Amino acid sequence: MSTQHPADVNGMEWAARRGMGTLAEKMGMEFLEFTVERSVATMPVEGNTQPIGLMHGGAYVVLGESLGSMSANLWAGAGRLAVGVDINATHTRSARSGLVTGVCTPVHLGRSMTVHEIVVTDDQGRRCSTIRITNLIKDVPLPEELTRPQA
Repeated sequence: MSTQHPADVNGMEWAARRGMGTLAEKMGMEFLEFTVERSVATMPVEGNTQPIGLMHGGAYVVLGESLGSMSANLWAGAGRLAVGVDINATHTRSARSGLVTGVCTPVHLGRSMTVHEIVVTDDQGRRCSTIRITNLIKDVPLPEELTRPQA
């Protein structure tokens, strides 16, 4: 198990090894920056819209949860796992084309809980959505074969 502090880990390399998950890949997310203090990703509007051509509110939330959960897991460190327990979003503008950019910053980084705020903007830098996610950090469960009593 690594004893390296999460702030000393190369976040982009860590995220590349871990992967973003199939949903993030299907939605076209691309990480641009990834550290404990700030993570940034983009996502195309095209392919992530409502029937009337506006960015789907759920797509903003997927971008926010991907950034916030990945950031919380980077903070958690080796042998620990961050899982989302609460998320909320306020949509204030609708993107119609181009890319949206999510910028994730920590509000609280604790031993057992993190809170991140993700601000999503359109190509003109206008805020479209503000998302807050809370993650619970827990130890990674050991495989069953390691927890069974030995005969």
